[in-house]
Amino acid sequence: MLETLLNLADSVLGSAWYFPIVLLGVGLFFTLYLGFPQLRFFSHAWGVLFGRHTKKDAPGDTNHFQALATALSGTVGTGNIGGVAFAIFLGGPAALFWMWMTAFLGMTTKFVEVSVSHKYRETDDKGAVSGGPMYYMEHGLKLKWLAVFFAAATVISSFGTGSLPQSNNMAAGLEASFAVPPIASGAVFALLLGLVILGGISRIAKVAAALVPLMGVLYAVGALAVILSNIENLGPAFVSVFADAFTGSAATGGFLGASFAYAFNRGVNRGLFSNEAGQGSAPIAHAAAKTEEPVAAGMVAILEPFIDTLIICTLTGMVILSSGVWNEKFQTEFSATDTQIVAGVYRQDSEPQRAALGAYLNNRTLAGPADAYTVLPYTGPLSVVDGQLQEPLLATVIHNRSIAEAVQVSTAAGAPFTGTLTVTEGKLGVSSASLSGRSLLHSVPLTIQAFKRSFLGTLGEHIVSIGLAMFAFSTALAWSYYGDRAMTYLFGSRSVLPYRLLYIFGFFLATIVDTSLIWLISAVTIALMTLPNLVGIVLMRREVKQMTGEYWSTFKNNKKPV
Repeated sequence: MLETLLNLADSVLGSAWYFPIVLLGVGLFFTLYLGFPQLRFFSHAWGVLFGRHTKKDAPGDTNHFQALATALSGTVGTGNIGGVAFAIFLGGPAALFWMWMTAFLGMTTKFVEVSVSHKYRETDDKGAVSGGPMYYMEHGLKLKWLAVFFAAATVISSFGTGSLPQSNNMAAGLEASFAVPPIASGAVFALLLGLVILGGISRIAKVAAALVPLMGVLYAVGALAVILSNIENLGPAFVSVFADAFTGSAATGGFLGASFAYAFNRGVNRGLFSNEAGQGSAPIAHAAAKTEEPVAAGMVAILEPFIDTLIICTLTGMVILSSGVWNEKFQTEFSATDTQIVAGVYRQDSEPQRAALGAYLNNRTLAGPADAYTVLPYTGPLSVVDGQLQEPLLATVIHNRSIAEAVQVSTAAGAPFTGTLTVTEGKLGVSSASLSGRSLLHSVPLTIQAFKRSFLGTLGEHIVSIGLAMFAFSTALAWSYYGDRAMTYLFGSRSVLPYRLLYIFGFFLATIVDTSLIWLISAVTIALMTLPNLVGIVLMRREVKQMTGEYWSTFKNNKKPV
């Protein structure tokens, strides 16, 4: 029931046809309206970041580097490791192209949302700086209801983006590499999370400033090892990204293909999850920056999508594509969410059958006789003896959008299952049996397999798992701050402690929840923040242009510290 509701919500929000168009459209509009600020101000942004144009005694709680590190810790997370893999799994290499486009245009979107939000920041009753889109919505647009909606969506999204998927993917990585039980890793990291976030933004910023550079270097070393080990595949990998960008990725290996619409939507969607440009989260972190000039904070924010997506996500994408694991099948346990059972027998070596399945999975139809191209979910019994599906085969198991091979049916105790499975509309009924076999992988397990394909061997897997733990932990730190600033706006500072305790509990609980369901929750909550923020910054466009012009004119004439 929950999965059905989430799918319905996602279908009218983040996965709807209009969402990526709106997101990229707003970024493109501001890129043209402000004269390509991501290019014009790129070098200046680095100067602001490292304090060359900054007043030491400006009001705020953190310096620009700490604000950037906090914002990056919120974006550099499982989206860079699991999210890129998930985008390629869904849309093929073409999805990476649309992640790049989201990042390039997102550099401008970040500049705009951070600048205008910083202008309207406030100080709470405990003396801490509070900022974010809810403040410009209330005081700049005079739309209190929109501010309240955005703040409420931020609180929900702090769980859907920051707490739940981070701990879930972190636990999966540590279990796969080091056999650490998810409940154990969840308990340890939840305790560490509590020790940091209860100290507020000062402690969060200091930890983030230490973690972000360290984890970035560690991850880059592992990624480059894989790319160099498969250097002969790097050129074809880049070609595949661009070649399929406007047509969709063709079927190859176990991958059943993806339409342009699917690659476009999933690439933009995962790009947003990774760099959060337009979501309205980064302005909350940059509101704490010590500066009297809101546009200075926006300048620094330009660098976030560049670092997060154009560098780190590209490394992940090239690792996955050059290693070839994205279209290979691996032995895995089948999750119920990612398993479909379709009527009839479909084989990997039949091009028409693969095309039909690809169309079915990508929600499109093929031209041709209906009886030859119609794929239907199976309803009925399946006979199993000693773990094997029995002849005559009536259905095909699809797992992770691929034709499952060597399917085994096991009891809850792990013994071979004998009996009858009941399937209704492509899904197993309530049963003590579980399925396993060979299929495509996605998210963190896919990236882990890719990192094994280098001279580092299994050490590459450990780099992913350790990097993932650091990425996930730092992201959870940043999002706890976003959530508590939203709670402060909605209910005052007294609501922060109960929120933080619930956040920590959710972080622990998500280590044992199905991965696919977590990504679905994330997709819904991201859209709930992004849409009102995009509407808001477009309505503030004239003020943003005026602020930018005045700032740049003052800087060029006086070289004034900001």
